[in-house]
Amino acid sequence: MTSICSLALRSSIAAMLSIVAFTSALADGSLLPRLALPIYQQECAACHLAYPPGLLPARSWTRIMTGLDKHYGSDASLDPAAVQQISRWLQTEAGTYKRVAEAPPEDRITRSAWFVTKHRKLDPQVWKHASVKSAANCAACHTGADKGDFDDDGVTMPSGLSKQLFFKR
Repeated sequence: MTSICSLALRSSIAAMLSIVAFTSALADGSLLPRLALPIYQQECAACHLAYPPGLLPARSWTRIMTGLDKHYGSDASLDPAAVQQISRWLQTEAGTYKRVAEAPPEDRITRSAWFVTKHRKLDPQVWKHASVKSAANCAACHTGADKGDFDDDGVTMPSGLSKQLFFKR
């Protein structure tokens, strides 16, 4: 009886330690990998937020990286070595959980099912407001977006928007 209790206790402790280790790894709330790729920050953040790779599945990142010459209406071409390095990192860090099980239409984060659901209460005019400009401008509301923090507690009302305009009527 003692050995069964001892085994159960050890299993429980091991499970708790695993949970603590996992939770500690995410304690900062960041969706960015702990080991960020400097060239990804340098190249991608030069034009827009360097989106956390976990927001899209690997196949989306593959299509994005192989179509940089027509990157959402812009030519974002990079030298082949940079493309290879960034692509490899994005594949390693891409989302693998339920939220990104399906590639969103046009591989746009803002068209993913989880994004649409999470932002469903916002008035569509919010995306067109001068202080926001588009749904892709996460930093307009998520003050920690550049650090991969999209927690609801860090959301602020963009400049010039009222609560009445912010939420659907």
